[in-house]
Amino acid sequence: MPTLDRTFFALSDPTRRRILELLTARPATIGELAEPFGLTLNGVKKHVRVLEDADLVITEKVGRARECRLGPTQLKDAARWIEEYHRAWQGRLDRFGTYVEQTTVERR
Repeated sequence: MPTLDRTFFALSDPTRRRILELLTARPATIGELAEPFGLTLNGVKKHVRVLEDADLVITEKVGRARECRLGPTQLKDAARWIEEYHRAWQGRLDRFGTYVEQTTVERR
């Protein structure tokens, strides 16, 4: 799966987005991440694995726990892709606005 697809797939789930938000404050163990969601450790591990596949999270064994922290991906590719579509749609909306204005003036 290409990188951008993995990134958007990882971000498509609200639990995974919330995990990323929690990790912006500090690294956390799988157990610490499970608490706010009321999920099992295995449930959180599955979400973390998807985030790892997209390089959004890195996990490391620290003692008996698995610690998670933000990964190297900074979402630049996803942001660039979104911005390209934003510009395209903005151009279409601008042209539509011009059309509506011209049509309104012609009807007067």
